[in-house]
Amino acid sequence: MVSEFGEGVEIAPKNAYISLRCSKQFAIIQPSTKTRVDLGINLKGTEPEGRLEASGSFYAMVSHRVQITDSKDVDDELNQWL
Repeated sequence: MVSEFGEGVEIAPKNAYISLRCSKQFAIIQPSTKTRVDLGINLKGTEPEGRLEASGSFYAMVSHRVQITDSKDVDDELNQWL
């Protein structure tokens, strides 16, 4: 499957979030408030810095979270993390 995320990335809707998989789940997209979507990314070994936060209790599978409140938040830096 080819998606906007690249070849071989499966987009799997769940009840409360969307799972991004490429042989295994590497990220989730979850609506968190009326004005914010959270992107959870599995980046073990990467220090949280700036908008790349530690996931905390957000979702156990991911190590980091990025809060998205505007379409400008989806930029080259975010794409590189993915």
